Amino acid sequence: MQVLSIYRYAKISPFKAREVTREIQGLPAVEALAKLKFIPKKAAPLIAKTLKSAIANAEQNNNIRPEVLVIKEAVIGEAPTLNRIMARARGSASPIRKRTSHIRIVLTDEVPIVRRADRDDSKGKKKTAPKTKKKASSKKTETAETAPGITSEPVAE
Repeated sequence: MQVLSIYRYAKISPFKAREVTREIQGLPAVEALAKLKFIPKKAAPLIAKTLKSAIANAEQNNNIRPEVLVIKEAVIGEAPTLNRIMARARGSASPIRKRTSHIRIVLTDEVPIVRRADRDDSKGKKKTAPKTKKKASSKKTETAETAPGITSEPVAE
């Protein structure tokens, strides 16, 4: 069963809010709420509010436990833009666009919880190609002939 929650006319740019929803897409609802608490973006509390509403809808209307809910989709849509003007030099004006967005979260209990491949715990581990054997370099000798009166002997490396 799917549960829907929409936060309309949120005072944030859709571009900024989409960055946060990409992080919680496909996660279990309870885990996503915990993750949103530590994301230092303005959109995080707005999305958390919508997610809490969706969880409450699932519990109240459909008697679904929050532990089995998974975020099927978290979509940020564009809402109407408020157009304002700012006075500029020599009597001219420039536009200011105050963008708003609609936050839509769909939860489901039908999808089994599967870890995404790109969210492995291997963060920080770099994937490297197998190392190839280096050829042995020939030993070179260095001499210093720049300063007069200084004797130089070959230095073996």
